Amino acid sequence: DVPELRALIGEVAAEQLERSGSDDPRGVSAALRVCFTRLMKSEKKFFVDQLNMLVKRISQEAAEGKDTSASNGELLLRLHSQYPGDIGCFTIYFLNLVRLEPGEAMFLGANEPHAYLHGDCVEVMACSDNTVRAGLTPKFIDVLTLCEMLNYTPAPSSSKILPAAQSQLDPHVYLYDPPVPDFTIMRIEIPASIKLYLVSAMDSASILLVIQGTAVGTSTAAASEMSLRRGSVLFVSANESISLHLSSPDGMLLFRACCLL
Repeated sequence: DVPELRALIGEVAAEQLERSGSDDPRGVSAALRVCFTRLMKSEKKFFVDQLNMLVKRISQEAAEGKDTSASNGELLLRLHSQYPGDIGCFTIYFLNLVRLEPGEAMFLGANEPHAYLHGDCVEVMACSDNTVRAGLTPKFIDVLTLCEMLNYTPAPSSSKILPAAQSQLDPHVYLYDPPVPDFTIMRIEIPASIKLYLVSAMDSASILLVIQGTAVGTSTAAASEMSLRRGSVLFVSANESISLHLSSPDGMLLFRACCLL
């Protein structure tokens, strides 16, 4: 229970959410919509005052050695230090906190709010010109559009995890194939024992990102050799293959974004 958040969304909305049972996903979804909309439409002075009260309370409890995990205290204080007075600090109470380990991935469908809090990741998204922000940003937040477009269907974080499947054609390739036709991700792990590796041709164009290792690449579509290292990005045309001549002692790690036609 976070009384400062309850003050922002109001007792009626809070009680509606509390009454919604897990066996009634539509009721939970409707209650979440009401609560989130009430939060986002609250007056700035009011939510800033409540946020300051929350931060002060959590800070005092942490200083006294109390457990603040029920209020996501550590995360709240970190976000508030990065985005003081930002309404996005309250949105953590509507979202799942997910920690991904190296090699793990998650898929988020359209209109599902999310935020990257720490670390590095490879993100691929479908073509879009309608990014709508919800907080933790100095940029404009279109509250009306945001509250109207979001998907409020509750789901456990485990349902968003996208497992990798080792390719049957190449044991060095792991596929992250989401339930949409727009894109697929490949993780390519080339061991140090391999000095020549062929990035196979595909029916679609793709983008190749080097995360680790060095190599010289050659291709029939390239006029000259390509020196590849961490941070290098290649556009690979459809039906084009690339030969990698590895020069690093630790192998290579690459990601490839493509479309499986």
